[in-house]
Amino acid sequence: MTSGEATREVPDSFPELAWSRTPLSDRLVWLRGFRLRLFDATDHFCDLIGEEVGKPEHEVVTGDLLPLLASCRWHERYARRLLRPRRPLGQPIWMLGQRHRVVRQPLGHVGIIATWNYPVQLLGIQLVQALIAGNRVTVKPSERSPRTQALLLELAAQGLPEGTLRSLPATREAGEQMLERFRFDHVVFTGSTEVGRAIARKLAGTLTPSTLELSGRDSVFVLDDADVELAAERIWNLVEMNSGQTCMAPRRVLAHSSIFDPLSEALRAGAPASLRTLIDERASGRVRELAVAAQRAGAEVIPSLRENDPSHSEARIVIGADPDAAVVAGDHFGPLCAVVRCETEDEMLRVHHGCTQHLATSVFTASRSRFESLAGRVASSTVIHNDVVLPTAHPGVPIQGHEDSGWGASRGEPGLLAMTRSIHLASVPKRLRAPAGIPPPKQLAQLRKGLKWLYGRGRRP
Repeated sequence: MTSGEATREVPDSFPELAWSRTPLSDRLVWLRGFRLRLFDATDHFCDLIGEEVGKPEHEVVTGDLLPLLASCRWHERYARRLLRPRRPLGQPIWMLGQRHRVVRQPLGHVGIIATWNYPVQLLGIQLVQALIAGNRVTVKPSERSPRTQALLLELAAQGLPEGTLRSLPATREAGEQMLERFRFDHVVFTGSTEVGRAIARKLAGTLTPSTLELSGRDSVFVLDDADVELAAERIWNLVEMNSGQTCMAPRRVLAHSSIFDPLSEALRAGAPASLRTLIDERASGRVRELAVAAQRAGAEVIPSLRENDPSHSEARIVIGADPDAAVVAGDHFGPLCAVVRCETEDEMLRVHHGCTQHLATSVFTASRSRFESLAGRVASSTVIHNDVVLPTAHPGVPIQGHEDSGWGASRGEPGLLAMTRSIHLASVPKRLRAPAGIPPPKQLAQLRKGLKWLYGRGRRP
C-alpha cells in the first residue's frame, strides 16, 4: 500500500472515544498519578537508562526525570487555562449580537516515533501533551532504549481507558510499518534530519500534519565584552553533558579575536579528564575522525588525542579550527566542539549560517542590547544569554525547529495546542441576521458609506 492509498484504521469498537470525552479535570487526575509514579520509579529509570544508553545517574535525574516531572506539574497547573473556550478578540460592529467562541478538541489519533538520547524526558513530555489534550496515542519506542521506554509507557497506561495508549515493537522496521498501517491525525518524530525528511515525504501522501523535532548543530557567540571564564565553564559543561548527544548542544564557538586567546586559555584550564560513553562505536569513531583531521590541519585539540576504547570518547574542544573545516560544520553526535576566531559579528554570522540546523543559539556578552540585536539574526527559535542549553528545560517554552531542524512545536503552550484543533462556534440572532440575496441599490450605497466610515479613515501612507 502506498502512502497515497492509506486508509483510516477502523477498529471494531471505539475505546479512544472514552478518553476524548473524559472531562479535563479527570485527565488531570491521571496526570498527577503519572507524575507520582514517575517519581517512585526514579531508581529503576536510573538503572535502565544507565544500562541501555550509558548515562550516569546524575544525568538521568537532571536531564530526563527533572524536566519531565516539571512538565507534568506545569500541565497540571496551566492546561485548564490553555484549553478552555475563548472568545475571539475584536468583533466588528457589523456583527452586533453574534456570539463567537473558539473551543479546543483532541486531534484524534497521534503517532509518536521516539528517540533514545533523552528516552524519558522527550517521549514523556510528548505523551503528556498528546494525552492531556484527549488524544489516543500509538508509540514506536526507540530500538536503543526499549526497556526504559517500556517502563515509561507502562506507568503512563495506568488509569487510561483500554485502547487509549498503544505501544509497537521497538524496532526500526516498526516505525515505517506504523505509517503504513495506521492513518494518524498527527505524527511526532524526534531524530535525524535524514529520517525526518523521509517521514515528511511519507506523510505528504495522506496530508497528515506532523511535528518534526530534528537535529541541531548550533553555535555559541562569544563577543568581545564577554566573561570568558563563564563562557569556558558553560561550554565545557555542555560539551560533556549527555556525552554531547544533545540536539541543542553547541557544535561551534565563534569567538571574537580580541578575546580568543584568553578564552582558549580558559578552555585549556577547564579541560576534563574523563571518558564519555557514546551510543555506539560509529558515533565515537566519527568524533575521533573529525578531531584527528582538525589536528592534522593545524588546529589544537584539547585534551590531546590518544588511544581509547572505541565505544568511548573524551570530551574535546578544537581550538583555532578553520571556518570551512568539517569539525566546524558539526555533522556529528558526540562530545566535540570547535572554536573559530572571528573578527566581526558579521563574520560570526556567516560561519553560523553556513549550517542550516539551528535549535538553540547562545550569546555571551555583557550587553543586553547586543544580545537582543544578535538574537534576531541567528535564525533560532531559542536564543540564550550567557548560558548554553540548560534554560531550554523550562516546561512552558517550546522546542521549534527551523530550516533543516524540522517544523512544528513541542512542549509549552504551543506544543499542547498543537495536539488539539480549534473549532469556531458561531451563533447568530434571528432579528440581527443579515438579509440574503443581492441588496437593492440604495442599501448598497449605504453599505459603501458605512465601509468608508469604518475602514476608509486615517492618514494615507
